[in-house]
Amino acid sequence: MIMATTPRIRNVALVGHSGSGKTTLVEALLLRAGDITRAGRVEDGNTVCDFEAEEIKRGISLSLAVAPFGWTASDGESYKVNLIDTPGYADFAGGVDAALSVADLAVLVVSAVDGVEVGTEAVWAQCAAAGIPRMVFVTKEDKARADFHRVLDQLRATFGAGFAPLELPLGEEDSFRGVADVLTDRGLAYDVDGRRHAEAIPASVADEEHRLHDELTEEIVSGDDEQLERYLAGDVPSPAELERALAHEVLDAVVFPVLVGSSTTGIGIDRLADLLCEIGPSPADRPTTVFAGREEIPVAADPKGDPLAYVFRTVVDPFVGQVSLFKVLSGTIANEDRLVNTSTNTEERVHGLFHLRGKEHQLIDQVAAGDIAAVAKLAGSPTGSALARRSTPVRVVGPDPRPTPFGLALNPLTQADDDKLSGALARLCAEDPSLVVERTGLNSQTVLRGIGDTHVAVALERLARKFGVNVVTEPVRIPFRETIAGPADVEGKVKKQSGGHGQYAVAQLRVSPLARGAGSEFVDKVVGGAIPRNFIPAVERGVTEAMAAGGPHGFPVVDVRVECYDGKYHSVDSSEMAFRTAAAHGLREAMRSAGTVVLEPISLLTVHVPAGLQGDVLGDLSARRGRINSTTSLADGRHSIQAMVPEAELARYVLDLRSLTGGRGVFESVHDHYDILPEPLVAKVTSPQPPTPH
Repeated sequence: MIMATTPRIRNVALVGHSGSGKTTLVEALLLRAGDITRAGRVEDGNTVCDFEAEEIKRGISLSLAVAPFGWTASDGESYKVNLIDTPGYADFAGGVDAALSVADLAVLVVSAVDGVEVGTEAVWAQCAAAGIPRMVFVTKEDKARADFHRVLDQLRATFGAGFAPLELPLGEEDSFRGVADVLTDRGLAYDVDGRRHAEAIPASVADEEHRLHDELTEEIVSGDDEQLERYLAGDVPSPAELERALAHEVLDAVVFPVLVGSSTTGIGIDRLADLLCEIGPSPADRPTTVFAGREEIPVAADPKGDPLAYVFRTVVDPFVGQVSLFKVLSGTIANEDRLVNTSTNTEERVHGLFHLRGKEHQLIDQVAAGDIAAVAKLAGSPTGSALARRSTPVRVVGPDPRPTPFGLALNPLTQADDDKLSGALARLCAEDPSLVVERTGLNSQTVLRGIGDTHVAVALERLARKFGVNVVTEPVRIPFRETIAGPADVEGKVKKQSGGHGQYAVAQLRVSPLARGAGSEFVDKVVGGAIPRNFIPAVERGVTEAMAAGGPHGFPVVDVRVECYDGKYHSVDSSEMAFRTAAAHGLREAMRSAGTVVLEPISLLTVHVPAGLQGDVLGDLSARRGRINSTTSLADGRHSIQAMVPEAELARYVLDLRSLTGGRGVFESVHDHYDILPEPLVAKVTSPQPPTPH
């Protein structure tokens, strides 16, 4: 069990492109700390953080995982480090959002082989938007084609100034054996077991290392007048003084230390752990902003304050049920405490606190401010909930929900699957809030939406494995509509004589199109009692039901004006049912005689792409029947494109845009209006697609 006071806690999110080595870095840190006896491998499916079947199958992280370890740093203090391993694949960016909502430091993991990639750019932008302190760890320095200086140049070219290399590699690729420590001006070589010893800095590195040391010292002291005066007087700051000053600049996110190492050989891993503790901010350094009504209130991570916790992730555990991961923002939370969900006012009993390391539970008695822990069976507090005393009605604002542009409609395989589907989807979305379930009334579909196709595919696999619900999928039906093509004057008539009471009704209707988006309109123009007043609502209902039932192409009818101006009735055989039926016949006859047009939904699409890819994206939008509204240059060098594009052309746009732009293009779409579908495409949209089994 790892315990630490709030100033000695470090909450660190590992972020980076998929495959950059984040999960392997967790293994190396846990091994070096002595928390595991053997490092797992992603390829073998035995790492601490990637334990879900879907992660092992694909060899990538699909959700965040927490892995705490204890560490005694070179300053002699003992710390607790809560590592948060995050997914690098774009479809699972919601895990990065959740991790950054509770982390106090982000370590950007960059491969020395592959350098800055599209995922690197994406997570850096997320961290910058969140204002979170950052550090860079260049890993895989022992691999073929590793080049630390190339990566450093890429970081500066892509993200600008502020990157401060605190280490230089001694050797590269298979000759990588240690690091030159810029802070202390000494070399550190590593044995085969990952233990370091001092070594003279080789002449090939010494000049660069000394230059970097002087530049770093001058950069640090220039921010403090007293230190600068001492430095100019010849009093050079000690490494400990440099670290303390550097820690302030890291906290302010103006300097981003760059370290280098190898997770497989252990080189640089202990130095990374030291610097996470020594220059990384603690929760006490970063108060959390909460809301009491509309008022913003900073809450300090004070163990003696009022208890306040934020639930940032929910996991469905096969043994204990729902597990809630939370960060204590203030106070100390102990077993059997009773707290209230500040949004729903639901009281929750905190029973059976534990720390999570991957899927391993470590029971604890209490959790202090700044620490991360877990508890089971908080049924009334989903992800994003705040827990506090009843007298503390505050609200914690979590990450903004991500767009969910990719969706599939689900059809349960059996009645048993149908019975369980709704509850299983609710639990699935509780585990991953970036999933959204929609139930479309007119199209009678249950739609599961996510960030991309892999996101939805993994969710369906979990739906079957965790909840025993099997489904087949089909494309989401586009909500086409129909409207009458021109005016028509028709008679709707019902006449049935079969002995006894019959059915008789006649409704004279004038049907005409309305402007797009005007809806439907029924006008009563009957005079002289041609249709008794008590039957007029039946005429309107018959028209409305016929519109909902669909026109000749089977789509609901909209934007139509129906005027009932005359009719006939029989004192015995007329009824509400007869007039409903007559009105429906009349509307159908009007659509048959005047014809109809199919209307398709049009979305307002906003695409942000690098300037060099604008032409390709514009050409692709034109091929999708898009109409370009505008193009604008953005401050960050990208271009923004606005276009009107048929919704039917956007079902797979998230995948196609990624392919077209190498993952650098992003978009948002909102419904804007309906427009006429070209006649050659009408037959295509009325042809059903077969479902796909999952």
